[in-house]
Amino acid sequence: MSETVRAAVVQTLWTGDQESMLELHEKHLATAAAAGVQVMCFQELFNGPYFCQVQEADYYSYAEAIPDGPTTKRFQELAAKHNMVLVLPIYEKEQPGVLYNTAAVVDADGSYLGKYRKVHIPHVKGFYEKFYFRPGNLGFPVFNTAVGKVGVYICYDRHFPEGWRALGLGGAQLVFNPSATSRGLSSYLWKLEQTSSAAANLYFVGAINRVGVEALGDNDFYGTSYFANPRGEFVEETASDQQEELVIRDLDYALIDETRDQWAFYRDRRPDMYSPLAQA
Repeated sequence: MSETVRAAVVQTLWTGDQESMLELHEKHLATAAAAGVQVMCFQELFNGPYFCQVQEADYYSYAEAIPDGPTTKRFQELAAKHNMVLVLPIYEKEQPGVLYNTAAVVDADGSYLGKYRKVHIPHVKGFYEKFYFRPGNLGFPVFNTAVGKVGVYICYDRHFPEGWRALGLGGAQLVFNPSATSRGLSSYLWKLEQTSSAAANLYFVGAINRVGVEALGDNDFYGTSYFANPRGEFVEETASDQQEELVIRDLDYALIDETRDQWAFYRDRRPDMYSPLAQA
């Protein structure tokens, strides 16, 4: 594997129905493939609206099985066609009444590698997620892919440093954080937390946010998707805060080892001192 990986994220507007949303992402995927992208992540709950702005049981019908549901199967075929690793944030139905906010990970040959379930579930005005999701129970897996070791954290998770560190200890070189985040205090945190987490854990982070106002609520999703490097710097500029955009960046994995040699955070950790942090 080359030291440089071409990666992409895409922020989109809600199209109004699931099929056209899937078709839109297929088009962005094809564009990314034509540009030589090797790994790509979509936004949180990418094939639907951000329905957590309301509490309506009708949206339970958006959930589907992973990996045996139609969306994972559809994009497994596309991953193989384009020889691209894909991270697919989907509403998951494990069984009736057992639903999760999940991301499926598919390798470049189309094989299903596993999934991450969102661990931290918010429930505040405009983000009524406990109505829809159980907290994740699969830990913080790191997936061995054609582009190296990839991890996933989802939206609200990013406020909790423990998962970022767990992914680093698992060997992650690139961590994606697909999100649905609206304007307000989080606009400041958006550029702070994920760059800081990249630096604290010495890997690349791909931060993806939805964009636009959806009919279900007045949340104004501000996009600004980006990649951060292991020094906590933006890899080139951030995306628009208003418009749909495909973001493609070259990530130099050699910077991971270089930075870890300079900033010996993993060497100097003191896990023997941290047990009080895990106490309730």
